[in-house]
Amino acid sequence: MNNHDIPMDNQWLPFTPNRTFRQDPRVFVGAEGMHFTTHDGKKIIDGISSLWCVGAGHNRKPINEAIKNQLDTLDYATAFQASNDKAFKAAQMIADMAPGDLNKVLFCNSGSEAADTALKVALAYHRARGEGHRNVFIGREKGYHGVNFGGMSVGGLPANRKVYGAQLLPRVDHMRFIHDPVNHAYIHHEEPVWAEDPLLELENRILVLHDPSNIAAVIVEPIAGSAGWYIPPQGYVKRLREICDKHGILLIFDEVITGFGRLGVNFGADYYGVVPDMLNFAKAVTNGVIPLGGVICRDFIYDAMMNANSPAHAIEFFHGYTYSGHPVACAAAIATLDLMKEENLFARAGQQGKVLGDAMHSAMKGLPNVIGIRTLGLAGAVELASIPGTPGKRAYDVFMDCFHHGVWVRPAGENIVICPPYIVEDAHIDQIVQTVADSIRRHA
Repeated sequence: MNNHDIPMDNQWLPFTPNRTFRQDPRVFVGAEGMHFTTHDGKKIIDGISSLWCVGAGHNRKPINEAIKNQLDTLDYATAFQASNDKAFKAAQMIADMAPGDLNKVLFCNSGSEAADTALKVALAYHRARGEGHRNVFIGREKGYHGVNFGGMSVGGLPANRKVYGAQLLPRVDHMRFIHDPVNHAYIHHEEPVWAEDPLLELENRILVLHDPSNIAAVIVEPIAGSAGWYIPPQGYVKRLREICDKHGILLIFDEVITGFGRLGVNFGADYYGVVPDMLNFAKAVTNGVIPLGGVICRDFIYDAMMNANSPAHAIEFFHGYTYSGHPVACAAAIATLDLMKEENLFARAGQQGKVLGDAMHSAMKGLPNVIGIRTLGLAGAVELASIPGTPGKRAYDVFMDCFHHGVWVRPAGENIVICPPYIVEDAHIDQIVQTVADSIRRHA
């Protein structure tokens, strides 16, 4: 198959420079294990789990079989005023994996939808208990919570905000970012210890400005994934929990990236030993094969909504999607989580994360234009100095060069992010890391 066999005139590609794509197209037509096959027959190693999704590797037969069986049994059923057996089973499995009393699962289709769902739950919860004036949300600079209006509002990536800013939610503030490039440019499987407390600003300025009694929720990623794998200071996540508890503010963890094994455990909440009030998930829950996302809520949130004074036939929470708890997606989730457990892939991710971290720090530290490396769990980022006047170009050039040398990585601003499937072997890690290191040298 060559370029001429693929009709490229009609698809508008997301988060892609469309103007230049056809000059050098990247079209995947097959995948197996750790590798893609391109339209022109090349093998490309998947160094990013296809955007953090494919934890178990590509083309896993048990997941495929579960999907085929489900299609032959119940292809689709409405999600409103009814449900399906697979949705109940998947919800039980996910709740059983979640820490504490995170027991109630609201299904949706993506991380973006999960973010907006969690924000709506927060508003509805406070209203149900007579505190409807709690309507301020707090996110974090460089946070990413998808591309819907709610998620963009609490998110803190400037490129996602600048064009749409006039219509973002009005009652939103942002905590400072969690990166210290001077003292903690290099982080190697540890939590950086800061001399200062980055949450003092939240306590002493942001909460005071809005008054804590008006704040509905704080939403953060345990590790800032989309911005480029930025790791919070030691004690930060626990302290955030304490501040929220003190003021009756809900704490939402966006675990679309950190959930289901990336840190070697079930969730980032487990890694940091903190139970949020809501936990958003997507991506790896189905190994990426079918869209599925959701929000896991603590019991007290559900109970408050159920105990509001309303007639028995009234809907308690006006929210949902046509495809909430889709039977085929839920069958894929059940099979994925079974497979991950059977093959002990979360623990494997933790082990291989140390191999990846060691490899990245030893191969890349000291290379030209490298100004930082951050590794934790089975993920890492190498940060490059900007080319003056063209931010992001160096990382983009390295990304393209790696593709031409058989390795798929991810440019995020000035970072090259590596987050391979949990099945990754040491030899794969060597290939990925050496290819990136060679490319950084070539683009010095």
